[in-house]
Amino acid sequence: MIKLETRQKIDDTEENQARTTKFRYLKGILCIMFLLFTIRTAIPDDKDAAVFVSEPTDFYDRLLFDKIIKAVIQVESLGNTKAYNLKEEAAGAFQIRPIRLRDYNQRTGSNYTLEDCYNYEISKKIFLFYARRIGYPHYELIARKWNGSGKATIAYWGKVKTHL
Repeated sequence: MIKLETRQKIDDTEENQARTTKFRYLKGILCIMFLLFTIRTAIPDDKDAAVFVSEPTDFYDRLLFDKIIKAVIQVESLGNTKAYNLKEEAAGAFQIRPIRLRDYNQRTGSNYTLEDCYNYEISKKIFLFYARRIGYPHYELIARKWNGSGKATIAYWGKVKTHL
């Protein structure tokens, strides 16, 4: 009789283990199906997909080039976006000359005119095109190349440096 009871307990334990294993198995399948369903609903179809493009240069331009922009503007035009130098035919806050504008248009495929240089954002775009080519933190080189070439750029750098 004791052997029969022991055998029955063993059978009950094995049956419980089998049920527990089966329950765990079903629970696992259910979890996997749930995950697959939620992943599928979270991923848009091809026709619904959207790509968001941010312009990191705005942040980096402000962070890296803000000081040199302000200094060059101060030296070139005292911040006057409508400034015009008759002798050099330079226009805008950055005092962009026609030769610089032609070079920029040729390199970028743009069609800006000297009149466009009175627009601060366009002038800034042109200035940053050349400043980025030199790169941060070379403020002296950026300022001197913006001014031209030769020994006169040393004095120009001295003026810009006082505004940094």
